[in-house]
Amino acid sequence: MMMENGLSMEYGDGYMEQEEEWEREGLLDPAWEKQQKKTFTAWCNSHLRKAGTAIDNIEEDFRNGLKLMLLLEVISGETLPKPDRGKMRFHKIANVNKALDFIASKGVHLVSIGAEEIVDGNLKMTLGMIWTIILRFAIQDISVEEMTAKEGLLLWCQRKTAPYKNVNVQNFHLSFKDGLAFCALIHRHRPDLIDYAKLSKDNPLENLNTAFDVAEKYLDIPRMLDPDDLINTPKPDERAIMTYVSCYYHAFQGAQQVGNVTHVPEPTRQYTYVPNNYNAETAANRICKVLKVNQENERLMEEYERLASDLLEWIRRTMPWLNSRQADNSLAGVQKKLEEYRTYRRKHKPPRVEQKAKLETNFNTLQTKLRLSNRPAYLPTEGKTVSDISNSWKGLELAEKAFEEWLLAETMRLERLEHLAQKFKHKADAHEDWTRGKEEMLQSQDFRQCKLNELKALKKKHEAFESDLAAHQDRVEQIAAIAQELNTLEYHDCVSVNARCQRICDQWDRLGALTQRRRTALDEAERILEKIDILHLEFAKRAAPFNNWLDGTREDLVDMFIVHTMEEIQGLIQAHDQFKATLGEADKEFNLIVNLVREVESIVKQHQIPGGLENPYTTLTAHDMTRKWSDVRQLVPQRDQTLANELRKQQNNEMLRRQFAEKANIVGPWIERQMDAVTAIGMGLQGSLEDQLHRLKEYEQAVYAYKPNIEELEKIHQAVQESMIFENRYTNYTMETLRVGWEQLLTSINRNINEVENQILTRDSKGISQEQLNEFRSSFNHFDKNRTGRLTPEEFKSCLVSLGYSIGKDRQGDMDFQRILAVVDPNNTGYVHFDAFLDFMTRESTDTDTAEQVIDSFRILAADKPYILPDELRRELPPDQAEYCIQRMPPYKGPNGVPGALDYMSFSTALYGETDL
Repeated sequence: MMMENGLSMEYGDGYMEQEEEWEREGLLDPAWEKQQKKTFTAWCNSHLRKAGTAIDNIEEDFRNGLKLMLLLEVISGETLPKPDRGKMRFHKIANVNKALDFIASKGVHLVSIGAEEIVDGNLKMTLGMIWTIILRFAIQDISVEEMTAKEGLLLWCQRKTAPYKNVNVQNFHLSFKDGLAFCALIHRHRPDLIDYAKLSKDNPLENLNTAFDVAEKYLDIPRMLDPDDLINTPKPDERAIMTYVSCYYHAFQGAQQVGNVTHVPEPTRQYTYVPNNYNAETAANRICKVLKVNQENERLMEEYERLASDLLEWIRRTMPWLNSRQADNSLAGVQKKLEEYRTYRRKHKPPRVEQKAKLETNFNTLQTKLRLSNRPAYLPTEGKTVSDISNSWKGLELAEKAFEEWLLAETMRLERLEHLAQKFKHKADAHEDWTRGKEEMLQSQDFRQCKLNELKALKKKHEAFESDLAAHQDRVEQIAAIAQELNTLEYHDCVSVNARCQRICDQWDRLGALTQRRRTALDEAERILEKIDILHLEFAKRAAPFNNWLDGTREDLVDMFIVHTMEEIQGLIQAHDQFKATLGEADKEFNLIVNLVREVESIVKQHQIPGGLENPYTTLTAHDMTRKWSDVRQLVPQRDQTLANELRKQQNNEMLRRQFAEKANIVGPWIERQMDAVTAIGMGLQGSLEDQLHRLKEYEQAVYAYKPNIEELEKIHQAVQESMIFENRYTNYTMETLRVGWEQLLTSINRNINEVENQILTRDSKGISQEQLNEFRSSFNHFDKNRTGRLTPEEFKSCLVSLGYSIGKDRQGDMDFQRILAVVDPNNTGYVHFDAFLDFMTRESTDTDTAEQVIDSFRILAADKPYILPDELRRELPPDQAEYCIQRMPPYKGPNGVPGALDYMSFSTALYGETDL
């Protein structure tokens, strides 16, 4: 059960499992919380005072668990485990857990209440826990007329306040808001404490204060509710009121059990206070009251006699009609009687039921009034007692039951007979609708014009009809069985039923015979068409590959071929000869295929089968096969002639290949030998530079003298190309490779001549000795492993180290090497050629001019000025060199300049490529 404070509790013994969900919108209503807090505090104190203590703040005083355990001991009369007196939080939690465990031991399972929340002073959790205790120990055990707990308490309030004016207890909130219900409960048990007749519904505050004051003063029930809160709250808190009302229940029920309060008889609706001193008027009033009671009793007796006589007479008149079993044996007649009976139950009997109930009520009321007024019990006249009436009524009900059962049984019998007739008609109609057109369909010759697939579809349709026919056998048998049952039950129109049944049976026999006859005809037609279909399929299976062979053969025989060798043309001729050897088998296959078509034509003509010559498996025809086979036989000799012509052509090509190969195999090696010799000279290891230059020029003259051999090869190559010869197995040389080798030889000679001349110029201008040149060349060649005439950066670095250069392995060493590499490979090609290497080594080995030296020389001519004048240049330098400097020197832009001053520093730097000039 979900509680208002967001708590949940369950009861192991099923207690209050039917309690409704409290209204969710009030879960956090501050007014309800205030009422609960006040009521629960007063309720707890009403028990704690027995132990000589009390609480002031419900969420604070239960935090350590001590008073909570004491409260449970007082209300249960049992002893809980010894509490922990420590002040630490875990002591408090332990005490609260002991209390919660005790509550749980009473069959209440607290699902959402935690000891930590109680110790933390959570008001909603604390109120939920106290409400659980109240339910368990103050409300659970309330029992009134088999109603328990809340329902029992509500029923007790309703029973006790029923006679009171303006009191109608339906709940524990609005029904108690005006205070009259509280006052009625007190007055019912202690009429001496409240004068209920003076109370008014319009004075709720006065009513509430009266009840609360009297209860506190005389009944020892503390004031747990605030009248202002109840009046000003639209819907008072149900829990608070239930708690307070339960105190009334225990106060009054406890007093009755121990005899403290004298039981007061059930009051009448109006209560009048009777004084102790009597007078004549009072006496007269009492006599009138007694006589009035007697008169009322006599009236009730007379009314009982009259109602009893009338009811018994009605029963006597009704019984013969109910016992009658006469009918006209028609459904309409029985249905009319059934409707009359329903009218009786609907219109005539209900007033008598009310009359009987009123009779019993009046009798019970009369007996009660006689007993309360100390009169003897009423005894009706003979035959009109309550038991007499009850026995007559039971007899009436038994007669009704038997009459109704007879009507229903008769109705069912006649309805079944009518149902059988309708069922026969329905089944006969359905069967005749199904058979309509079936005989014509079975006699049809439609299958004579069908193709095989259409015939198979008709056969499947016929098989489905046969299955349907077999399924309808049961329907025909049902029709016959229904007709037999109608005859047995002597149905009035058996003649027409029997005639219709006979027609259906006769037609059924005809349908069976026609079905078998059509099945035989369909099977025979299927056999013939399947024979034709097999022949068509065999034709398609053989014609398709043979047609493909014919198409492929025709394509091969007219195919344009390109061969380049004798082996290829000889292979084609050999393959063609093998093909011609298979023509005999092909001719047999051709005749077999044509005979299949002729057999189909014969069957179609014999059985007059429309469309039988159409082959559903292929579009090929015997005419197509014949035409293509004739084409193949004509193309074979034509192919023989074409292959013979190509053979002669390839024989001529073979002669050209040999002629080119003989010449190329001489020229190619000669070029290679010359290339090796030039390369050896270029390595710089054979004699002086002048000797190398002389030998290179001799090779140059020899190469030019050998050129006619190249020209002769070009002529042979032209003939080879015109004959479309693309490969030559007799030589590895092609004209292209020979041309490239020839051009490379000329280029190598020219490049080496140029390099040797440059080396001679460098040696003479820089004063490099022959030994130094040989050392540079030897080192370069040593690291040029592939003899490419160039070094990679790593090979160049190793070469420098071998010549005595010290290049560090640290970051500075890498930077120095990168600067050197930028000089020898300015275009960043990734290689260092011998010319660049020689130039670098020459600069490093000789005393060369620098930009700084030239600047110092110009400074001397300019008399230490940072600029120089044109006249000074013309005076100190030759005319052509002076004009060269004047035209190229930029104007001086520094400090202390004069008109016409020139910047010799920038000019000098530009001479060595160190500026953008």
